[in-house]
Amino acid sequence: MKSELFITLIQTNIFWKDISKNINQISKRLEGINGKVDIILLPEMFSTGFTMNPENVYEKMDGKTISWMKDMALKYNSAIGGSIVIKERNKFYNRFLFVKPSGKVEFYDKRHTFTYVGEDKKYFSGKNKGIIKYNEWKICLRVCYDLRFPVWSRNNENYDLLIYVANWPSLRINAWDRLLCARAIENCCYSVGVNCIGEDPNNNKYPGHSSAYDYYGNLISDKLSNNLENINISIDLQSLLKYRKKFGFLKDQDSFELC
Repeated sequence: MKSELFITLIQTNIFWKDISKNINQISKRLEGINGKVDIILLPEMFSTGFTMNPENVYEKMDGKTISWMKDMALKYNSAIGGSIVIKERNKFYNRFLFVKPSGKVEFYDKRHTFTYVGEDKKYFSGKNKGIIKYNEWKICLRVCYDLRFPVWSRNNENYDLLIYVANWPSLRINAWDRLLCARAIENCCYSVGVNCIGEDPNNNKYPGHSSAYDYYGNLISDKLSNNLENINISIDLQSLLKYRKKFGFLKDQDSFELC
């Protein structure tokens, strides 16, 4: 069993609707990774920005961005994850792609589309739970607005790591910080979130604050930064399992079924 997992969060600005420019920028950022990395995480819609015009930027599951992600996963012998705009069966999805070094692609479609900006009118809501396995770790994939809905992420599957990729604006960043921490505590897991920085054409400002919390709710990334940077963290599975053995919080939780 691989107990320790090394994760790099790529906190970056996003060039609006410019897939090639974003891929090229991130490729250069990846060259700055030092040492071992098991998972590389990118923000929500990292190749285009958070657009409500999917018809102009969508890709298919054999498109340019996925091909690039497969190349990067192989090159760095690391999984790489982030969400992009996907069109499938004439429907648009905000899809979190998790590409393994083997080339296998796992994915999760954002469940809670952001009604405030009309995402629900452009993108279809996902139905799958987004639970995957990687290096003996059980991982739960989530996208941005999903963070506000704890029932959807309730740890009934005994996952170990909860990942959120986001375009979360400055105006509501306190909610991001507090909810990421809360999800770690209530689900007895590690919680990791990667956000972008900069400003989009709709005057939304993004402050970063990509971060990671342990099952106690401790911040385990260095700081809450608004800089263009790679944030490296390491997490340990054995310490998590010892915590769960000592404190049976998950066993004591209420049972329920989602409608």
